[in-house]
Amino acid sequence: MAEIARVDETGKVEETAEAFIDEELVDQGEKLGVAFGCIDGRCGSCRAEVVEGMDLLNDRTQEELDMGLDEGESYRLLCQCKFKKDGLVKIRV
Repeated sequence: MAEIARVDETGKVEETAEAFIDEELVDQGEKLGVAFGCIDGRCGSCRAEVVEGMDLLNDRTQEELDMGLDEGESYRLLCQCKFKKDGLVKIRV
């Protein structure tokens, strides 16, 4: 099962949402309190810090790279993220 969780500053899980492999994480992000604007990677409003499980997500998209979110960054645009395998991803909004 793929699951995304919002955590607080201490890493404590506050809320979770289930996801499917290769499914965009917009609905799950909204449930976790992530703001969305354009939903195509141009505005950056859905930027979230991935504190655990980056390896479970798809590679960065060109839109993310264009926004300066390079490899090694802990931030992703949730509208561009999909699970590539099961597990838990923890984000901080």
